[in-house]
Amino acid sequence: MDLQTILPPALLTLGCFAYILWPQQKLARPTEKTRLDYLRERKDAIYENLRDLNFEFRAGKYPEDDYARQRESLENEAARVVSEMDALGA
Repeated sequence: MDLQTILPPALLTLGCFAYILWPQQKLARPTEKTRLDYLRERKDAIYENLRDLNFEFRAGKYPEDDYARQRESLENEAARVVSEMDALGA
């Protein structure tokens, strides 16, 4: 093999390793979550769970009693989260 065949892939590989392993100059500070941030994420998760529960009930995966019990539980938790958010001023 000659140099024209080996040199371009070797330089490309070296450049990729340099790009990946080069130390970062500015590291992002981790942001601390507030209680309000946590509650917003929890509210989104509860609403997503409610959407999934409704979809699965319509698909026939849950009996009506289980569906009603789980839906009530999720709605109560959502109400607690939203009331706490309101108390915090969101």
